[in-house]
Amino acid sequence: MTDKAFAQADPDWLALISAAREWLSGPVGQFLLEEERRMLEDELGRFFGGYLVHYGPSAQTPPSAPQVQRNVRLGAPLPGVEIVCEEQAWPLSEHAADVVVLQHGLDFCLSPHGLLREAASSVRPGGHLLIIGINPWSSWGLRHVFAHDALRQARCISASRVGDWLNLLGFALEKRRFGCYRPPLASPKWQARLAGWERKAGDWQLSGGGFYLLVARKIAVGLRPVRQARREPMGKLIPLPMAKVNRRHIEP
Repeated sequence: MTDKAFAQADPDWLALISAAREWLSGPVGQFLLEEERRMLEDELGRFFGGYLVHYGPSAQTPPSAPQVQRNVRLGAPLPGVEIVCEEQAWPLSEHAADVVVLQHGLDFCLSPHGLLREAASSVRPGGHLLIIGINPWSSWGLRHVFAHDALRQARCISASRVGDWLNLLGFALEKRRFGCYRPPLASPKWQARLAGWERKAGDWQLSGGGFYLLVARKIAVGLRPVRQARREPMGKLIPLPMAKVNRRHIEP
């Protein structure tokens, strides 16, 4: 059924998602996801409501929000995805979700603006949109430039630019956090040696972390009709009779 539904899907998009999933399933990608999981669990613990929607290329089960009644995964046909859809065709009504999480969705997509608009539309007024992306101003962003794997295809949009887009879509940025200050090395030995630096840099929240997490709230603007000022009657304009013009020339 899924194969039939995606028979007409954009092959470039499917190839991109598949490559991203493969990279995130590798040792370096798994290391990045584990660092993100700790931060996401910390943030999601304070949200509540009816629905949380998660979109991202990873095949790993994402952290859930314990106080949200229903956590749903949507996206490409990946293991664990409950609602299959393309990046700009979410089968959700407007304002359907209390929380939406884009975990590397903007990094691996064909249209970042289109995907972000789709996610923003799904958030109810007062709800939250959480975005995780690879920080271009980090060692991970540098590796992206020289990589020969799927990381080379990542967009690595900066946190400040995404924040500007959120502002235009009617969101207020509440929090910006950085994580994973250790370089993208597959060696567990080197990762263990740099664990102390990870803790210190995380406490200081330096801007050079490998990923960023943005937490934005959708602003609910109440529309109120403008009361018209009362106008007192000032009388009516009455047409005056036109004066007759004597066209006789007066003799001198």
